[in-house]
Amino acid sequence: MAAMTSVRSSLTTLRRLVVSHRLQQGPRLQALGPAPVVHISTPLTSIHWRGFRSSHVASGHVLPFKLSDIGEGIMEVTVKEWYVKEGDRVCQFDSICEVQSDKASVTIASRYDGVIRKLYYDVDAVAHVGSTLVDIETDKAPEGDPEEDVVETPAMSYNHEKTQATPAVRRLAMENNIKLSEVVGTGKDGRILKEDIISFLAKQTGAILPYEVQNIPTPVISTPDTPPKEETPITAPPAIPRHIFSGEDRTEPLNGFQKAMVKTMSAALKTPHFGYCDEVDLTQLVRLRSELKDLAESRGVKLSYMPFFIKAASLGLLQFPVLNASVDESCQNITFKASHNIGLAMDTPQGLLVPNVKSVQALSVFDIAVELKRLQALGSAGQLGTADLTGGTFTLSNIGSIGGTYAKPVILPPEVAIGALGKIQVLPRFISRDEIAKAYIMNVSWSADHRVIDGATMSRFSNLWRSFLENPAAMVLDLK
Repeated sequence: MAAMTSVRSSLTTLRRLVVSHRLQQGPRLQALGPAPVVHISTPLTSIHWRGFRSSHVASGHVLPFKLSDIGEGIMEVTVKEWYVKEGDRVCQFDSICEVQSDKASVTIASRYDGVIRKLYYDVDAVAHVGSTLVDIETDKAPEGDPEEDVVETPAMSYNHEKTQATPAVRRLAMENNIKLSEVVGTGKDGRILKEDIISFLAKQTGAILPYEVQNIPTPVISTPDTPPKEETPITAPPAIPRHIFSGEDRTEPLNGFQKAMVKTMSAALKTPHFGYCDEVDLTQLVRLRSELKDLAESRGVKLSYMPFFIKAASLGLLQFPVLNASVDESCQNITFKASHNIGLAMDTPQGLLVPNVKSVQALSVFDIAVELKRLQALGSAGQLGTADLTGGTFTLSNIGSIGGTYAKPVILPPEVAIGALGKIQVLPRFISRDEIAKAYIMNVSWSADHRVIDGATMSRFSNLWRSFLENPAAMVLDLK
């Protein structure tokens, strides 16, 4: 490759000397007509010379030079710079132009020796894959099918060498996660061929070849000193020992709680649901609970976050009573419930149960904590009664206590709304002056009956509920 570069450099120097000599001699007279007047206002020492700028006339075939598929899904490019003009002679692998897409900037090189006859695009014009970039007049027509355009792009290496490969070779490398900068090209001027990619793949452990090249043999360069390659027998890996399981399938009838859940959920999924999710910053609530926890424990109650969530829901229902309502089976009548009987989904030994705290609108946060303690104790002992499990008007499900962020809760008919609370996470959040601080974040997922509740109502209720939790002092003013 170094030798080829040296030869091309010498040819470039020779062309410069010939053109410089002609310029010093002045313009030649034409056989017919007056002699043209040539004005040279730029000193010869300031002219920027390129190896293929000398203009010669070629007599032969005019071939369209089309923009081939560059790869990576690129379908159109913008012409950023022309390295040639009409009348320039180019050699194979000479750079013609630079094009750019939203994914890459590449240099297009010539695949012919000839003279540029026509440029089809101006600078900053958009060219599509398959369209003709230039017409090149060659001394003779190429034999066989024309080769693909050579795309020359900077390799990802510290020495900034360039790799030359056709789009098909680049696609093969991309499909197998191969960097072209790591492959040694055996083509002209170091051009990477398809066989080079296959050879590189064969040397990698566990490499997977595309279907169309799996049967192509790996090229081997032999020298007189290369010893003959010995045939290595292929042995199959040992069989994986299989464990024998003696267990048998077991069928048993659903119990009473499971049958009730089947009936309830089958009825619930007849309701057209819609979902709404939001994020709540509980940083102030975490601080307030920490201050009240000792007081609550002195009264025999473990103060969790759930009493605050339930009380905030009741305060929001006072402003949006349609969410604390029920509809009949045919959805012809809606009943607005006076009492806020807010249910809490519990994971008990009997399964998922939803007891409810009655008349939350008349209770303090501490009263709610006492009632929750009673319901949780009954649930763990399997002693929740009918009075505790019926009469609910609104439900919250605390999935975060088990481990979850978002959910799509199912409404418990005849209720019209339900919320699922995610786990509390410590996350960074922006505060004033673009500073980042630690925040306690919880996500909530609401579901509502879209026959009687619209998205705007659900959003406004969620915003109000969130405001009570993000500024919780107002909820505990009636703490007894």
